[in-house]
Amino acid sequence: MTDTVEVKNLEAKNPEVKTTNMETHSALPPEETERLGGEIVAALKTVFDPEIPADIYELGLIYKVDIKDDRTVDVMMTLTTPNCPAAGELPTMVENAVASVPGVGVVNVNLVWDPAWTPDRMTDEARLVLNMW
Repeated sequence: MTDTVEVKNLEAKNPEVKTTNMETHSALPPEETERLGGEIVAALKTVFDPEIPADIYELGLIYKVDIKDDRTVDVMMTLTTPNCPAAGELPTMVENAVASVPGVGVVNVNLVWDPAWTPDRMTDEARLVLNMW
């Protein structure tokens, strides 16, 4: 079974909606899933694209986080462009950040290009930092 922390980046459209939409179908207790989800999001917010002064979570680069019963975490992410100079290092940075969360097991990061990233995935916080109003 899996707990899905599906990151739909609703913050960009509705500031009252924050961080995640969780489906709980796991053997893990709901409070543990909530703790792990919150700490994973906090860890993701420490990862910055070296060329952009906003974290990858606020940029909307994280599409989905699955927390499995065995505490394996699968992360589906993208980059702003396939030609991103940080393409080689960002997935490893994400893997290391998520793996640093207490209670997380193996972390698998999958880089995807569909759907393509667009600036409308950014949160208001990222827009403010990047002056993109």
